[in-house]
Amino acid sequence: MTDTRHTGPGETDALLDGAGRQASKMLEKIFAAAQLGAVFGQPVQSGSYTLITAAEVTSGGGFGAGMGRGPAPKPDAGQSRLTEAGPTPAEQPIGGSGYGGGGGAMGRPVAIVAIGPNGVTVRPVVDVTKLTLAALTASAAMLGLRRAMRRARKGMG
Repeated sequence: MTDTRHTGPGETDALLDGAGRQASKMLEKIFAAAQLGAVFGQPVQSGSYTLITAAEVTSGGGFGAGMGRGPAPKPDAGQSRLTEAGPTPAEQPIGGSGYGGGGGAMGRPVAIVAIGPNGVTVRPVVDVTKLTLAALTASAAMLGLRRAMRRARKGMG
């Protein structure tokens, strides 16, 4: 966090410029994951066939910057008051600023492309875990809906 008690417009501009440079660097890293080499694997020869894996690649990110100023909090009754020259802590404005961001990328195999003497075939890669979780979620939702409908019917009759 940067102390902004005595910042001028130049320092604020420098903070925002730094945030912009940082965001640009992070975006470059995130979108590097979506290059062609990340989507299609290196071809592999197996006899008269060539196999190429295909993947789904997703990426995303977010960034933010902010600053603020306000009065210092009032000292507690138990705190001793410092007797220094200059403004008291309660009279000094406090503030802060900063920037940050985050992001990520994910890839998963979706198909195998087979090129052979009889032409090209594409075979999907089935994610059994994802299908099982989807089926369990749908079943739980249907059971919950059925239970709610039964309770509603009993309340009406």
